[in-house]
Amino acid sequence: MEALLPIIVQAVTGILGGEAIGSVVKKAAMGHGAKILSGIIGGVGGGALLSGMGGDAGALSGLLGDAIGGAVGGGVLTGIVGAVMGAMNKS
Repeated sequence: MEALLPIIVQAVTGILGGEAIGSVVKKAAMGHGAKILSGIIGGVGGGALLSGMGGDAGALSGLLGDAIGGAVGGGVLTGIVGAVMGAMNKS
């Protein structure tokens, strides 16, 4: 269970970050399912990237680092996917 908790935290905060960016960027032609999926993928990726960079001794280690990395990663990936989908719908 200890190995699964960081992934759950990253996925949930990734969803929150993705939904926040998705609501701010109204031009993004994304459905709710696409925001959730890109938030989860970006959250887990961003959390893993941040924890890999910081190690265990940094200020962003543990669940706080997982939450911040998940929210940022989910938001960034959702923004990128939304921009790509919006550009595809214009053409």
